[in-house]
Parts: sequence; C-alpha cells; structure tokens
Amino acid sequence: MPCILPPGLEGNLVEYVQGGEGGWLSFDQKRFYTNAFVIQDDKILLGLKKRGFGINKYNGFGGKVEPGETLIEAAMRELKEEAGIDAPLEHAGSLLFMTKGAGWAFQIEIFSAHSYSGTPTESDEMRPEWFSFASTASNADAKVPPIPYETMWDSDVYWLPLLVQGRKFVGRVDCVTQDDGEFAMTRHWFGTVILEKSARASH
Repeated sequence: MPCILPPGLEGNLVEYVQGGEGGWLSFDQKRFYTNAFVIQDDKILLGLKKRGFGINKYNGFGGKVEPGETLIEAAMRELKEEAGIDAPLEHAGSLLFMTKGAGWAFQIEIFSAHSYSGTPTESDEMRPEWFSFASTASNADAKVPPIPYETMWDSDVYWLPLLVQGRKFVGRVDCVTQDDGEFAMTRHWFGTVILEKSARASH
C-alpha cells in the first residue's frame, strides 16, 4: 500500500517509523554530503568528531561533496582523509536533514562496506573506534563497547539498525536549533526501500 512521503523524499518506500508533529519545513535547495561506515562481523567503525560541526559526537566518516566529484568519490575520499582506510563502499541509504530557518537542506548519502584495507588511524578531525551492535548475551568480545547512541545524533537510533541489517532506507528529519546550539528533532520519518521482485530474485 503506497504511503504518503514527506516533501523531498521519493522512491518505492514503506514506512518504518515516524514521529513528531507540525508541518514539514520548506527548503529551496539541497547541499550534498556523504557518510560512510565499515561493518565487520558484529562491529561497526564510528568516529568521534574532534572539531567543527558535530564536535564530540560519534558518526560515520564523511563530509561535503566537492565540485566535480561523484557521491562515491566523495565518500571514499572522506573515509581516507578521516580514518586512513580504503573500502569498497556501496550506497546504503539517503537522509534529508532540514533545520528551521536554514532555507536549504542537508542531503546525506549513506555508504557502507564489509571490508577495508589499511589501518584505522586518528586524523585531525576524527578518532576511529569500533563498537558492537550485537546483543549483550551474544557479544563474546566484552572489550568492544555497544553503539554509543547517547553521544550520537538523535536520529541515528532509528536508521543505524537498518544500516547494520543491510536494509536500504530513506529518511527525513526536521530540527530546530536550541539555545545551547544543539539540534532538537521536531519531526522525523524513516522508510525502507521496497525491492522489485525481479531485483530480489537476482540476488
């Protein structure tokens, strides 16, 4: 059954979760960014942002798409610059973030890989760390801490589980800026991509 998508989203989607209230914020342009994650076994590689936007939060590795770059080129460049590794990244999802008063939206394309080459290395911007997304009962390696949602963006708890499950997703988050400079979600919607039968059969 088709669902009504928030403005700015498109595709053959089924709703996964939504929340908040009020109308969706309007915007007149998108600015493209990437965010890349390496997933191995029951672990995911995140980076602690050391400066700039999102400082002291854990996130994937990424940033702005530069003129002349494709999305995948930008994702691979940012992963190399911020974590010192190369990986066979594949597109995993899309997120649209809108902040009240901005007039433009972050269009963040999410990439993931299940292998990499090199050694995760701290950079001027990010400190890579492994985290476990396994349940406590099945996590044999107690030295790997669980995903630190309390020090991540508020929306990550909704879509990161879809990423580690390998489910392609699309989402939108509207925010307002609080007095302390932090962002507070006012409305959110996340959905999973419905694969065509022919596409499913070929995998």
